[in-house]
Amino acid sequence: MITPLPFRMHASVAALWCLAATTAFSAQPGASTAAPQQDDEIAHAVKEGDTLEGLARSYLANPRQWPLLQARNKVADPRRLQPGSLIFIPVRLQPSESATVQFVQGEATAQARGSSTPAPIATGSKLEEGTELKVGPESFVAVQLADGTVVRVQAQSELQLRQLRRRGRAGSVQSVLEMHKGGVESTVPPSAEPLRRMEIRTPLAVTSVRGTQFSVALADSGQTTASVEHGSVAVQSRRDTDSEPGAALKAPTALLAPGQGLAVATDGTVGAARALLPAPDTSGMPTTLGDAGLLAIDLPMAAGATRYVAQVAQDPAFTQVLRHGSFPDGRLRWKALDDGRYYLAVRALDDAGIAGLPAVQPFTVKTRPVAPLYQHPAPGAVVPSGAAELRCTEVPGVRWYRVQVAADAQFTQPLRDEQRLTECRLPLGALPAGSYFWRIASLLALPDGQADQGPFAPPQPFTVADRPTALSLQALQAEDGDPTVRLHWPAQAGQRFRLQRTEATDLDFAKVAEDTVLDAPTWTASNLAAGEYLVRIQVLDASGLESDFSPPRKIRVGTGIRTGAGLPVSTSSGTPVGRP
Repeated sequence: MITPLPFRMHASVAALWCLAATTAFSAQPGASTAAPQQDDEIAHAVKEGDTLEGLARSYLANPRQWPLLQARNKVADPRRLQPGSLIFIPVRLQPSESATVQFVQGEATAQARGSSTPAPIATGSKLEEGTELKVGPESFVAVQLADGTVVRVQAQSELQLRQLRRRGRAGSVQSVLEMHKGGVESTVPPSAEPLRRMEIRTPLAVTSVRGTQFSVALADSGQTTASVEHGSVAVQSRRDTDSEPGAALKAPTALLAPGQGLAVATDGTVGAARALLPAPDTSGMPTTLGDAGLLAIDLPMAAGATRYVAQVAQDPAFTQVLRHGSFPDGRLRWKALDDGRYYLAVRALDDAGIAGLPAVQPFTVKTRPVAPLYQHPAPGAVVPSGAAELRCTEVPGVRWYRVQVAADAQFTQPLRDEQRLTECRLPLGALPAGSYFWRIASLLALPDGQADQGPFAPPQPFTVADRPTALSLQALQAEDGDPTVRLHWPAQAGQRFRLQRTEATDLDFAKVAEDTVLDAPTWTASNLAAGEYLVRIQVLDASGLESDFSPPRKIRVGTGIRTGAGLPVSTSSGTPVGRP
């Protein structure tokens, strides 16, 4: 199961939590409060000069409802309140607010209070207090609260908007979120309101905003963790806050300073503060990723880290998250993304499951047009000097191909660099004997005549060797030359592949003639009729992910007719020439 990514909150208030949330019922330690609560209350500590009428003006939607406060608290004289005593204010009497869906990715539903049926949500949807949000696998939702707070609900999460209220007619917003499963990140904007309330509740803990940036996570075991990047955070155990009405005002409170975190155990015990793990090292991450099958990022594992949690978003604020996951090491793997600009956020979890400091790294995905597949020679093969030819598959819709040859895999000084080949083939000519690398890319023609190059395929090695002495004419034997097609492509350990073949005119693969699973990144066809075909490949990763099918590549099956140099005979367009 994927470990949820933690909450992340931002605010610029040094001490926001002045009110304590309670309930009018007694909860046993560890008891669930999943259902919407109509009887949530705020405990107000009476100060000198407080009256019920004044409290009604400060807290309630209708100040004339002060008699309801009198009845609830059994107050004899509404104008004479005992300083230091508690006045309980039902949340239901406060003005209600709503939230707005900012962004939706994948499958997400909302079930309003009193409704028995969840409904899909879309950007712009309004969510009322008590709404239960459920976000499916590989999905994401961003919700904006009334005070501008943006709540980012991660994949496989369940979250209740338990309280969306305002303190009085024009006072500060009072928000309480109840997390039942998964993870949430929140951004709380700066505010001059000293009484604004923002709480994150799990079955074990209440975490209150008292600083600029912090995280809260709910593990599969039920354990709650909190960590602070800037400012301070107050953490209380639900075992203490839910024991009786008003208990939160006197319950023990753990304060976390910047760079600290803690864990609340499954029995409700709040652990000691500890230093956060530093941000993972992303300095070696490529700025451009070109794999059309998978989004693959490899990072070194940080000292003390047990796993990484990571997100990929379209924006640096991470309000439009497209990928989310938890990984046992630095091998981050997701389904591929469309070409574009993205941002990676990654944190290390320590042995207590506490999230460390985040590393944020921008990067670009550039996979189109896709690179051809290597066809000949095979990786590491030896080819004869003077007559060797590099061949690769054609990509439908592509105008040109670029082929480079170098003596090193970094291509610091290419020996050959053909940038606008109309066919995916390059005769090597008089290349001296030795070891070399080659790589290939596709190019599209832009409206202004310029070329749009896709990523290079990973380089492949080959060796050029001098040819042995030619046999005499009498010793030559006729052979059926090039009816065998061999394809090779780069791969990672543990991957398998699904290859489909169809006729060259079947661009949609409506009538697949061959559909096979391969254990190695190579395919050989030796019994096909001469002509042209299309092939496409799907990556079956060891992690269980499946890529989309690659764009099709064109292959040609020869007839066996060869030149005196041993190369297949074809027309100027590349079509194989058959025997008369």
